[in-house]
Amino acid sequence: MADDEKTPDETTEEPTPTPPAAEAAEAEAPAEPAEVEAPAEVEAEKPAAAEKPEEPEEKKKDIIPGADLEPIAVEPEARELSAEEKARLEAEEEEKARREAALAASEQDDEAAASRAPAKMESGSRFLATGKRKRSIARVTLLPGDGKFIVNGRELAEFFPRPLHQTMARQPLVVSGYEGNVDVRVRVHGGGIGGQAGAVRHGVARALTEIDAELRGDLKRRGYLTRDARVKERRKAGFKKARKKPQFSKR
Repeated sequence: MADDEKTPDETTEEPTPTPPAAEAAEAEAPAEPAEVEAPAEVEAEKPAAAEKPEEPEEKKKDIIPGADLEPIAVEPEARELSAEEKARLEAEEEEKARREAALAASEQDDEAAASRAPAKMESGSRFLATGKRKRSIARVTLLPGDGKFIVNGRELAEFFPRPLHQTMARQPLVVSGYEGNVDVRVRVHGGGIGGQAGAVRHGVARALTEIDAELRGDLKRRGYLTRDARVKERRKAGFKKARKKPQFSKR
């Protein structure tokens, strides 16, 4: 009876111990299969994104939009001139037209006067004269030759680039018919380019009268022998220029 009367604790069976090999297998096995499926889906999406074609290296660089387009030339809008500027431009055009007309008329007269035969010059002869205009002084020497024109050691076209000044310097030779028959050597100093051209013309005309006294009438009539005394007027005290006054302000 003593054996049959056991306590409830004693009648319950003791739990069988799990072997260590089974514990190791359970530790290695994944605990939840749902957690393994999520990374598998992400890995399945990655190859789909990686299948896109790679962009070339040139497109990857920073490219300015529109760099391959050709620029369009846009002409700047013309500024509207004021009344003073318009008047000044018109005056300059009129003065230029007047000078061209005067030169054309003088060239026609010169062609008619150049028909005269030049006087004979002895070899080795020299004819000297001095011409003046404004502040310029030109010392001219005429020699027998073939028409060379030297000014301060340079050719006439090099010393006087503008055709107007070249024509002024040659006018007495063309009128008298000595162009191409004498060599001209000039030393000029002082003044500006226009004043020097006038001084050369004055000196050449005076030297031609030394060669042939009969040329004096034609040269005098054309004004080549007259000393042009017109000069710039001096500035006065209190004025901006010779006669230009400063602006008056009442207040």
